[in-house]
Amino acid sequence: MLAKRIIPCLDIRGGKVVKGTNFEGVRDVADPVELAEFYNNSGADELVFYDITASYEERKLFSDTLIKVASRIFIPLTVGGGINSLDDFERVLGCGADKVSVNTGAIRDPSLIERAAKKYGDQCVVLSMDIKRFDGKFMIYSKGGREATGIEAVEWAYRGQESGAGELVVNSIDTDGVKGGFDLPMLEAISKRCHIPIIASGGAGKSDDFLTLFKELPTIDAGLAASVFHFKQVNIKELKKMLKSNGIPMRI
Repeated sequence: MLAKRIIPCLDIRGGKVVKGTNFEGVRDVADPVELAEFYNNSGADELVFYDITASYEERKLFSDTLIKVASRIFIPLTVGGGINSLDDFERVLGCGADKVSVNTGAIRDPSLIERAAKKYGDQCVVLSMDIKRFDGKFMIYSKGGREATGIEAVEWAYRGQESGAGELVVNSIDTDGVKGGFDLPMLEAISKRCHIPIIASGGAGKSDDFLTLFKELPTIDAGLAASVFHFKQVNIKELKKMLKSNGIPMRI
């Protein structure tokens, strides 16, 4: 069995790492370059960098911050925010990203996934989804969770997979920042439909939440979190040791 991954996430706004709850009440947390270096040295398997207001503000991702982050770390880096074209893929990869995460841009133009996969390889294309329950269904939201799209999430995930996405990041708006655990029902629904790697995001509040995630849903490949790592509530090295001692395959 492949090792599970632990992935911190840097949500960037105005050149600073920020965090909120349910995608609202966002506040500054730290300098992204310093925090990225910390995670690089703390046992993180990968790092995710999101420019969280790029799509909403309809602008390009902040390349200068990204270049600084990429130059200081040696773990795989996934970057998203304002990715709307192959030129955006090219620019972000040129700044040092290993993988590119597309969300709102793929909703606007679903062909972007297939075109990017053909040009850069499916291992480079990550479909990120912001999902919220509405009328008992899992629905896709765009522009950082601000706009309802009317798209059902499970079928959208499957469509992304079939178009060439190599990985899915499944963000639960309902559990984001709440620290009550990952959204297991939502993750299970998507994992039953898709076979590509799935990164669970939203809801981690303690180390046991990661253990529950991997025990309950062994098909999930990675757990992504922000505030529990940013505020030192969970130490990544200790988390990975705990998971490994409980039978979860980890890279220590």
